[in-house]
Amino acid sequence: MSVSVRGTRSRARFGSLIMWVGAAAVGMMLATTAFADQAGLPYGRLAVPEEVAAWDIDIRPDGAGLPAGSASASDGEELFYERCAVCHGEFGEGVDRWPVLMGGFDTLTEDRPEKTVGSYWPYTSTLWDYIHRAMPFGEAQSLTDEEVYAVSLYVLYLNDLVELDTVYDQKSFAAIEMPNANGFFMPDPRPDTPVAEPCMQDCDAPSEVIGKARILDVTPDQDEGEAVVVD
Repeated sequence: MSVSVRGTRSRARFGSLIMWVGAAAVGMMLATTAFADQAGLPYGRLAVPEEVAAWDIDIRPDGAGLPAGSASASDGEELFYERCAVCHGEFGEGVDRWPVLMGGFDTLTEDRPEKTVGSYWPYTSTLWDYIHRAMPFGEAQSLTDEEVYAVSLYVLYLNDLVELDTVYDQKSFAAIEMPNANGFFMPDPRPDTPVAEPCMQDCDAPSEVIGKARILDVTPDQDEGEAVVVD
């Protein structure tokens, strides 16, 4: 009798669970339908401009996408000490095994090149984009646009690429030429191969077999039916 009661209770709980899941699914469907956009899509809604702007943060090599703003390396000096030096050192020399940010010029062809911002990175927009997206470590995207300009310029100053007190805006910042800007484009020494016009009909080109794959007889010769004795 007790087994029957427990079975009844289990079925009741299972039935309640099914009803709850079903109700939740219906609720989600109704909520989704309520937010359907005006284009007639069966789900979702149009993103508002603020949501699009939050995702649209990529910066192109030519500087397209950089936000309005201006700063100097001097503006970023104290900020770098407070937010960046704990990992990268006060002069960009790197603490322990954290990345080195300065120096390394003329080492890219050596066995152990030093790939720093100054020696390796091709564009200032790449520096701005990376700091904006990922720095400081553990506090990504906590810097304002002006602060990102300031820190970026201070890193460039550590590499002797800008003056300490020169003010840059988004256009002049993108125009700063990096030493390795042309290091990512290597000339192709292979000659151009002329491309013949493809045959589109009646393409029975003559063919001739000039060789065959070699047959590899790896099994030792053995008369048919002869037993192989293994000691």
